[in-house]
Amino acid sequence: MASSIGMMDSAYFVGRNEILTWINNRLQLNLSRIEEAASGAVQCQMMDMTYPGVVPMHKVNFDAKTEYDMIQNYKVLQDVFNKLKIEKHIEVGRLVKGRPLDNLEFLQWLKRYCDSVNGGIMNENYNPVERRGSKGGNRNVKGVKSSKSLQTNTMNHSGSGDSLSTNRTFGSKQLRSSGGSDGANASADIQALSKQVSDLKLSVDHLEKERDFYFAKLRDIEILCQASELEEDPMSLAIKKILYAADAKGSALDEAQEYLNEVINGVEGEGEGGGEGEVEVEAETET
Repeated sequence: MASSIGMMDSAYFVGRNEILTWINNRLQLNLSRIEEAASGAVQCQMMDMTYPGVVPMHKVNFDAKTEYDMIQNYKVLQDVFNKLKIEKHIEVGRLVKGRPLDNLEFLQWLKRYCDSVNGGIMNENYNPVERRGSKGGNRNVKGVKSSKSLQTNTMNHSGSGDSLSTNRTFGSKQLRSSGGSDGANASADIQALSKQVSDLKLSVDHLEKERDFYFAKLRDIEILCQASELEEDPMSLAIKKILYAADAKGSALDEAQEYLNEVINGVEGEGEGGGEGEVEVEAETET
């Protein structure tokens, strides 16, 4: 399965927002950037969720900050791949550098692979927070939603309920005294702006997918034009003039059409010249 996921597979057109949502929802994390998963710990736990018990989670270091510690995590992951006979080479040297594109590409592959196992159905009995703590002690991992801290925050909020309610009452009195309509208008504006932000995020995600889709089409055309049997073909050369144009103006299309017209006219001219030569030869023969 792993070897069948090529670079032109749809897996590599999944956006970073979708990848981050997939990681955060499954592992109860709160990652905001792809490079936060560069340590390899997230990838190890994704495989642990897909194949429960296969990954020795006590060897996975979620606090890895140095390249040495990150490499140890990827060694664990590579051992798991070898055990499961997954033919996937991990570019550890690139991933530990924290480069967003390299890490995004690997996570796109990982998502595609995990989704192919059991139809991508999540194991409901899997507790990601508990598995991360299997080494013992609480981990101070950036982005981890700790259940204990959530409980503490809930208790703090409930314990300060009286003061909050007092502040709200005092604030409402102030609003009534200074004009409650201003507060209502501000709340309506906030809601409207929040909706605009949500709509813009959806638009951006849609545009990213559309961009990737058309880029893949252009890449296919480029590969076809670079084939040895078509590389010097006039049509291929005209297409490459458009593909490699430095600007987005219509001059590239005009230039390509002009080139094709020159080639066509040149071929027709050679044909006519050849015909006249044949007539002359025939005339000389008759004489």
